[in-house]
Amino acid sequence: MIKDFEPRLYQQTIFATCAEKNTLVVLPTGMGKTNIFLMLASHRLKQYPNSKILFIGPTRPLIDQYKEVFKKHFEIEEDKLVIFTGMVNPEKRAELWKDAKIVFSTPQGLENDIIARRINLEEVSLLGFDEAHKAVKDYAYVWIAKQYNKLAKFPRIIALTASPGSDIEHISEVCKNLFIEDIEVRTDQDHDVKPYVQEMDVKWVEVELPESFRQIQKYLKDCVKSKLDEIKKYGYMPQINGSMSKKDLLGLQGSLHSEISHGNKDFGILKTISLLAEVMKAGHGLELLETQGIIALYKYLNKLNEESRTTKVKAVKNLAIDVNFKSALVKTEILFNEKIEHPKLGKLKEIIKKSIAENNDIKAIVFNQYRDNALNIVDELNKIEGIKSQLFVGQMKKGDTGLTQKKQKEILDNFRAGEFNILVSTSIGEEGLDIPKVDLVIFYEPIPSAIRTIQRKGRTARQGKGKVIVLVAKNTRDVSYRWSAFHKENRMYRTLEELKRKISSPLMEKKEQTLEKFIPEDDKVTIFADVREKGSGVIKELIELGVNINLKTLKVGDYILSERVAVEIKTVRDFVDSILDNRLLQQIKELKVNFARPIVLVEGTEDIYSMRKVHPNAIRGMIATIAVSYGIPIIYSKNYKETASYLHIIAKREQEEGKRDFNLHGEKKPLTLKEQQEYVVSSLPGVGPGLARPLLKKFKTVKKVINAKAEQLEKIEKIGPKKSAEIKKVTESEYE
Repeated sequence: MIKDFEPRLYQQTIFATCAEKNTLVVLPTGMGKTNIFLMLASHRLKQYPNSKILFIGPTRPLIDQYKEVFKKHFEIEEDKLVIFTGMVNPEKRAELWKDAKIVFSTPQGLENDIIARRINLEEVSLLGFDEAHKAVKDYAYVWIAKQYNKLAKFPRIIALTASPGSDIEHISEVCKNLFIEDIEVRTDQDHDVKPYVQEMDVKWVEVELPESFRQIQKYLKDCVKSKLDEIKKYGYMPQINGSMSKKDLLGLQGSLHSEISHGNKDFGILKTISLLAEVMKAGHGLELLETQGIIALYKYLNKLNEESRTTKVKAVKNLAIDVNFKSALVKTEILFNEKIEHPKLGKLKEIIKKSIAENNDIKAIVFNQYRDNALNIVDELNKIEGIKSQLFVGQMKKGDTGLTQKKQKEILDNFRAGEFNILVSTSIGEEGLDIPKVDLVIFYEPIPSAIRTIQRKGRTARQGKGKVIVLVAKNTRDVSYRWSAFHKENRMYRTLEELKRKISSPLMEKKEQTLEKFIPEDDKVTIFADVREKGSGVIKELIELGVNINLKTLKVGDYILSERVAVEIKTVRDFVDSILDNRLLQQIKELKVNFARPIVLVEGTEDIYSMRKVHPNAIRGMIATIAVSYGIPIIYSKNYKETASYLHIIAKREQEEGKRDFNLHGEKKPLTLKEQQEYVVSSLPGVGPGLARPLLKKFKTVKKVINAKAEQLEKIEKIGPKKSAEIKKVTESEYE
């Protein structure tokens, strides 16, 4: 099935392992990982001609790229190669799946297709994961791999990455989550790979911050230090050597928020959280100054200053009146008005001018962490003769600069075609993009991640000699980030060497065996779930428990477990929020009317009385109303796993043999005449069950309530002119 492609020896060796076992393939960038998948896809389709191949990558530009490789090197009709992304509507994806042989997909939408059973993983004989290092924690790869391992008739997994992580724990987690049975590792020093590795020249170019920058740096550092000193007074600063990193600060903030959610509202905790927010905001400003420049810093500091005039957030207000912050803002504004650049920008322009002078056909990528600064770099570079640059960023977020997936593809195609020569990219350009003949990669700032550093460098030296330049501002965090990435990268290669020697380590757990696939569909519990729940942890856990999930638009409840049981699920915060915005009472009414045994389930471990500034008696009153006035039980669960277990157990009890087919719309509880009368009156505007009873006691019949004049209605306590007018409007207005 393969054409115009001659595999290299190391690709053949790796392929031999992948054909026999689920394999993690670690190969330097540009060494043809996708071609190994190509060979394996051909092998599996020959073994299982009626099966399908599924290849998953994290972004649309990447999966477009995979499809192009298959179009070029695979003997198959083009309409059998299909792309799934969020841009393709679910019904269309279901239709495309039927006739497709090889499907390329992003992971998030695929989760929903699996949940809704629009695609059948049983038919897939090979599942590939690109950028496999992402398969940790709750990333979509993890759940998809678990479902595939459970459902596929002929399962085989291949996971591809150039940089699996710098520590054994991360790599172990990836292997466990993707059911890896073997690892194939090659570095650029291996004898079978070395002949194909292109020369890469890596240089670190240092710049000196001017005195004006140093003054602002001192103000921001003093601002951070003063806040940390204040935190120490409250006793919540951990005993650590040196200064606190952003990770340390976030960890401390998270632990303190946990204390509050469990009801501990000690003043010291509240004050420390506010101070930590100030530290992180000032620290972010310091990072912008040191690594990016005055434009990015001024926009950020000025935005905080503007916010402080209207916001109720104390951290912003307190920071804006801090003398060091104000001094930093004044100095920054002066430099902004004088159009003073970060020395990195001048050095960047100098490097690119020199490179163009040496090679007029140069193609370069400049990486920058921040969209605003990347946009400024594009503007500055385009002022230079001989330079045409374009911005490459992810999709739009909160009104920011952003590109649609279609525009991203168009820009990359134009860059490959040579229509412009400098691509200025944020992190979206780091992962796996195959752009031939990139001569130069420039890091505007070092990054402390080994994975991202390797990915950035891997954009060059793919088909010829390449050059990497990293800009470093002396005596700033740039220096520590540089060495952090350097040591992590070295540690990663040592770890991989260790894995090569200990290939039979406990890492390689045997595939989980399951009988789930052999249970007839008719014997499984079925639960109807509202479509808005798709992709939630509860849905995924229910599928893990072997439940048939049927996604529908439900008018009442989040889950329907039988004709008589519907469940409304609220997180602790949403429970309180829905009391404040009056949603909860209406939802409770509808549950009670439509189902004989409705349930409210509250999920979370937070203290319900600490969520909002609501008097505890208001919350207790609502709980009492639900339990007593409506007779609806309230169940509490710790997390989505416990919630799913409750739903599963209740559904099993309800759907005992012979009761598995039930009416989605529920078994309406027969109402007494009194309940029917109360229900009709309670549906009038602003009435509800609390006022329905006094109205019926006063006027005796529903007819008399509706016919009552406004002034008569206003004699009932809690019904004023506004509410009576709304009632009369509903009962007397002509229906259109």
